Amino acid sequence: MPYVDRQNRICGFLDVEEDENSGRFLRRYFILDTQQGCLLWYTDNPQNLPAGAEKMGSLKLTYISKVSDATKLRPKAEFCFVINVGMRKFYLQANDQQDLVEWINVLNKATKITVPKPGEGHISHVENPQEVPGAIKQVSYKTEIIGGVPIITATQEQGENGSDQGKRAPNQLPFFLSRTVQDRAFIKAGYCVKQGAVMKNWKRRYFILDEKAVKYFKSDLDREALRVIPLKEIHKIQECKHSELMMRDNLFELVTSSRTFYIQADSPEEMHSWIKAISGAIVAQRGLGRSTNTRFRSDTLPPLK
Repeated sequence: MPYVDRQNRICGFLDVEEDENSGRFLRRYFILDTQQGCLLWYTDNPQNLPAGAEKMGSLKLTYISKVSDATKLRPKAEFCFVINVGMRKFYLQANDQQDLVEWINVLNKATKITVPKPGEGHISHVENPQEVPGAIKQVSYKTEIIGGVPIITATQEQGENGSDQGKRAPNQLPFFLSRTVQDRAFIKAGYCVKQGAVMKNWKRRYFILDEKAVKYFKSDLDREALRVIPLKEIHKIQECKHSELMMRDNLFELVTSSRTFYIQADSPEEMHSWIKAISGAIVAQRGLGRSTNTRFRSDTLPPLK
């Protein structure tokens, strides 16, 4: 059952589906921190974890549009409820029916936006302090509809001498998942060197292959991909036949209708591993199933539907 800790936060254990649509629920310790405006979860109560232990995930309360019972949506998941955050749905399992009802109530209460009625607001007179150049003068809020969900973001203005008047504050992601959580959903991940599309220069990038796409990032610390290449758009994946002309070893090519990506692995083994992994993911996505005994080639890939 959820309880209130010494810091006046609502806490308790729940099972959460961290990998979207995986059907796999993991036991996590949740903390609803209304002061910080977020719902956090850890592998255990932070008091039982080493100092500075990383949280497994968090949701920003201002981005939560609805929390509701999901037992009909997920009949196999007992006492299940869903949190809608932008375009993502997080499914959680409570311990029993009472636990389910209480968590839904406290989360909906924490995310409810209330507007004071006329005459209820209390206004006190405060002398205007001398304006400091560059200091934040006013914070207003802007509502946008993203994926059918109203998103409220802060817009900050600065003093007369400030340079950011009317400038919108940087966007923040509606939720966070630790790299540990994200890596579980990957088929393969690692650094490779990729040729640029315009300047044709070579840069080291962090590649991730999952069940839907090949993505590459500036580094393994970044969370926004520089580019996402859907598997359904890949026509060929093979060792590059022009590697000698390009003066690059361990080079393979990933061919789409709009572009050919030239990627260099760190070793011949890594190159073949990437080719096999990507080919296998494409075959699996197109419904032919994986085969560990088949050596995938570009001409064995099934046609796009």
